[in-house]
Amino acid sequence: MQDVRLGVIGLGLRLSLALAAHRPGRGSVVAAVCDNDPEALRRGLDRLDWLRPADAVADHRLLLERADLDAILVVTPDDTHESIAVDCLRAGKAVYLEKPMHITVEGCDRILRTAYETGTRLYVGHNMRHMGVVRTMRDIIARGDIGEPRTVWVRHFVSYGGDFYFKDWHAERSRTTSLLLQKAAHDLDVIHWLAGGYTERVNAFGSLMLHGDLPRRAPGTPRPEGWLQEYEWPPTARTGLNHHIDVEDVSVMNMRLDNGVIAAYQQCHFSPDYVRNYTVIGTEGRLENFGDEAGAEVRVWNTGPSRYRAEGDVTHRVPDVEGTHGGSDTAILAEFARFVRAGGPTDTSPLAARMSVAAGYMATMSLRDGGRPYDIPPVAPELVAYFENAQRR
Repeated sequence: MQDVRLGVIGLGLRLSLALAAHRPGRGSVVAAVCDNDPEALRRGLDRLDWLRPADAVADHRLLLERADLDAILVVTPDDTHESIAVDCLRAGKAVYLEKPMHITVEGCDRILRTAYETGTRLYVGHNMRHMGVVRTMRDIIARGDIGEPRTVWVRHFVSYGGDFYFKDWHAERSRTTSLLLQKAAHDLDVIHWLAGGYTERVNAFGSLMLHGDLPRRAPGTPRPEGWLQEYEWPPTARTGLNHHIDVEDVSVMNMRLDNGVIAAYQQCHFSPDYVRNYTVIGTEGRLENFGDEAGAEVRVWNTGPSRYRAEGDVTHRVPDVEGTHGGSDTAILAEFARFVRAGGPTDTSPLAARMSVAAGYMATMSLRDGGRPYDIPPVAPELVAYFENAQRR
């Protein structure tokens, strides 16, 4: 098996993905990198110490001129995804695009259209589909242990939200649309995957409840040292926030899927603990996860009726794995390398990635419009057919 040769655009928060992608003799190698921040390039070369200085560039178009690169990992800020992905696809380079696909529905559709017209392979990194807890839940549902799914509830408590998302560009609508889109894109995709349908109508409420009144940095000043290692508590003690903040730190949304499933998602960025909790209720039982990485459990209740029972009828322990994001980064990069070499079906889907962005985007429009329901714009039929057929005509 010949290793896929990768270029990486973006050496910021997801530098860990470049490290995970370098697997000489096991499917892929990182052969070149790009970042328009000289300091990020320097740090990247320090970590990716097999690269030569000549393999690090500031303009992503230089990577597209290299005939020795098979594919590109695009792990830049969300608002840049459309323009960079379109450039890569038009240059004939297979693309791994980090979630969310883009910050608008129109941007997602332009990426899909470009992949369709060029025939260049497109892959979107919704790595939660490769997380053990999600795959365990999906296997339970596929076996019929809880009957047919009819409603899904997700609660997402983000303890470090103020530190991760309100101290840089994530706090700006122009860069993310909202955290309901940016942070929830994974969860919305998982809801769709577990429920077997896509959202067709949403409504939502949200507010900038806490972080809007906290001390901010002056424009142009750097983020505080140690901002990713030293989290401040209580949330009201946070300082050094981004100079501009106009995204919500609390949001709730309701979804009606095209197969009749009703779903709900809730997100808070000033909770004391980090928890991502799924509940799926079917016609013959329900499941719920406790934890989402190593040591997590999925409990199933499928006898009753009864009063509340903390222990389920069956408990499934999620296998322990090594690597970032519960081992899913390694699994998803292996799938991407296989897809670049041979094509064929994948567990992730550009179409599904677009639909999760569309749900988050239209929910954001709703919460900024007093909770008025919004319908999800449809995808062009030829694009649906192309991506449902594993990007084969």
